[in-house]
Amino acid sequence: MALLLGLAAALLYGGADFTGGLLSRRNGSLTVNLFGAAPAVVVAWMAIVLMGGAWPSSSAIGWGLASGIGGGAGTLLLYRGLSRGQMSVVGPVSAVGAAVLPVTVGMVSGERPGIFTTLGILVALPAIALVASSGKAGAGKDGAAKTGTGRVGRVAFRAGFADGLGAGLAFGLMFVGLARAGDGAGLWPIACEQTSAFLLMVALAVRARQSVRLPPRSAAVAALVGVAGLFATLLYFYATHTGLLAIVAVLTSLYPGVTVLLARVLLREQFSPAQRAGLALCALAVAAIALP
Repeated sequence: MALLLGLAAALLYGGADFTGGLLSRRNGSLTVNLFGAAPAVVVAWMAIVLMGGAWPSSSAIGWGLASGIGGGAGTLLLYRGLSRGQMSVVGPVSAVGAAVLPVTVGMVSGERPGIFTTLGILVALPAIALVASSGKAGAGKDGAAKTGTGRVGRVAFRAGFADGLGAGLAFGLMFVGLARAGDGAGLWPIACEQTSAFLLMVALAVRARQSVRLPPRSAAVAALVGVAGLFATLLYFYATHTGLLAIVAVLTSLYPGVTVLLARVLLREQFSPAQRAGLALCALAVAAIALP
């Protein structure tokens, strides 16, 4: 069951990230995230009211709030990277970061994954280096930035790579926090996670004095993206109830496969040979970590 829930979460995360990243290219990542997070918070608290349940422990609430900081920061960084960099690079880099941190925490906490997991962590390091190499200049179907040998291409690539790595570490915090919240608190950790992520985005918008307006159609799409992300998080949360943190987090970290596939098909993004090797190693690393 944990396998199916983790893969389903990856599917939803990947589709939401592609759509949200594309929408952020036209409207800004913070604005898109705010319009997505608001309905997700409402749905989460409505579920609490309708389903009821026992009052959670302070530990469950604390871990839920902490995971929301990670989830909110990770989503902002990921969407910013997807909006200004190459989707097929930002997504896999974030996945490696999101997978390695929970695996490390799980091992320190007493989980004992097999030799393939250890090999996957070791493969992840050269994978990131290869993905970070420069490729051929160009632009995607919609004019999206590609890795290039020119100065503009290199700057855009490095910015997207940095966003992807930061997003991965932040998502790793979210994965660990939700797993630590436990399975006896019902949906409270999810509601707390969504709320703290939303409040983080509101605080950033207020500090930046940024306009948060969206056309009606874009606002509707952003709302769907936010709710899809909520359900993906919920699937991951339930998966941790029956599976090891290291395994479930890595399975969920397969989400860039969906993002990359959509970017390849719809945006016609191209890869350099080194990046192809790096992306293949990213997939191999994530898959190896998931093996028992």
